[in-house]
Amino acid sequence: MKDLKKNREHWANRAGFILAAAGSAIGLGNIWRFPYMTGEHGGAAFMLIYLMAVLLLGYPLVINEMVLGRAAQKDPVGVFKALAPNGPWWLVGALSVFTGFFILSYYAVVAGWSLAYVYKVVIAASTPGIDHASVFKNHISSVWEPIAWQGLFIIITVSIIASGVVKGIQRWSTILMPILFVLLLILIVRSVTLPGAGEGLHYYLNPDFSKVTGRTLLAALAQAFFSLSLGMGALITYGSYMGDKDEIPVNALWVAGLDTGVALLAGLALFPAIFALGFEPGAGPGLAFITLPAVFAQMPLGGVFGVLFFFLLGIAALTSAISLLEVVTAWLIDEKDWSRKKAAICMGGVVFIVGLPAALGYSVFKDFSFPGLNTDVLDTYDWFSNSIFLPVGGFFMAVFTGYFWGIKHAIHEANKGRKAVTVGRWWVLLIRYAVPVLIIFIIAVGIYDTFIR
Repeated sequence: MKDLKKNREHWANRAGFILAAAGSAIGLGNIWRFPYMTGEHGGAAFMLIYLMAVLLLGYPLVINEMVLGRAAQKDPVGVFKALAPNGPWWLVGALSVFTGFFILSYYAVVAGWSLAYVYKVVIAASTPGIDHASVFKNHISSVWEPIAWQGLFIIITVSIIASGVVKGIQRWSTILMPILFVLLLILIVRSVTLPGAGEGLHYYLNPDFSKVTGRTLLAALAQAFFSLSLGMGALITYGSYMGDKDEIPVNALWVAGLDTGVALLAGLALFPAIFALGFEPGAGPGLAFITLPAVFAQMPLGGVFGVLFFFLLGIAALTSAISLLEVVTAWLIDEKDWSRKKAAICMGGVVFIVGLPAALGYSVFKDFSFPGLNTDVLDTYDWFSNSIFLPVGGFFMAVFTGYFWGIKHAIHEANKGRKAVTVGRWWVLLIRYAVPVLIIFIIAVGIYDTFIR
């Protein structure tokens, strides 16, 4: 393993790794999904449950994936081949590589919408009486416009990955992540200072335990799992670029903390403005591309703040997309001996092609409906990723470490370079028992809700 660690490219410094890994976790779900779920499930009450989910499920799995990556110094497939040779465990790595690739194929479509809205929101804010729902519908139901923006987003992502770990991923993560936080703080200040913002703050932050149900627990667990980029091989890949002196438990805590912090701050940026201007909060794309442009249109300097928001959305999408493309790029470099530039360009092209049905899901393929799901193409892609591929991958990674590779090996690797936090029995109990049970709960309830209920 020592020779591998000498020959493999590594992060230039700790801050670069933390910002890159946090960028992988911070994405579109932090900006539009978490705030809505918080308001819907009891405000601060949901936040407390979510924080527990991060500690019991998210944090142990973040440590686990970093440990596996650093121990083997390989891509996800190579990790399991190195740690469990002559066995079927490499299939778990293959699943995570496929999952990251598959998610990026439709993630790039939505990210393209964000890029397009950097200028569309200016037009909307300067056009009195414009129908914001029609603007969004016209955009996604056209044929060439979504494809063009999807392609532009993939080109940007490929160019960063092709530049390498330090000169590409780390360099741009250290630029983009601080910008993301600054933009978020600017939007928060503008939002909370609007007349009537208090109603939005009450909706978002008031602890209403009467809204807490079994669905709240599932929502918190699922959000913690998916928000932290677990089960898709990204943190394994980023962990493989770590050295023995890097402190995994503390770095993992930083990643989980920054991801959670951005999700909490996003609500402060959105809901005070939404309520102050008399709008009803929605979920998902409707919140970002219909409600918020209408909000910005009524705000002083709304065009400016609209550009800032969608630029923020684009950065969040880009930092996640970088990690997703790096997973499959690292696989081609490690397992197939491809050059980084060739791997990044070729896989970017394949991702673009696989994502075309999702980009055309509201035009050419608007009549598509997957049996049993009754969803469009993009939502079908998303359901399989979030309900099956991600949790199944995370489950087998936890089982592999807890029962097959050897928990002593994992603890030894995790505690290399430790200074503040020690991985010990608490982590063993979580990774062996709590995490697998919680993931099975997520999968079972998700399938029951979709096909049986």
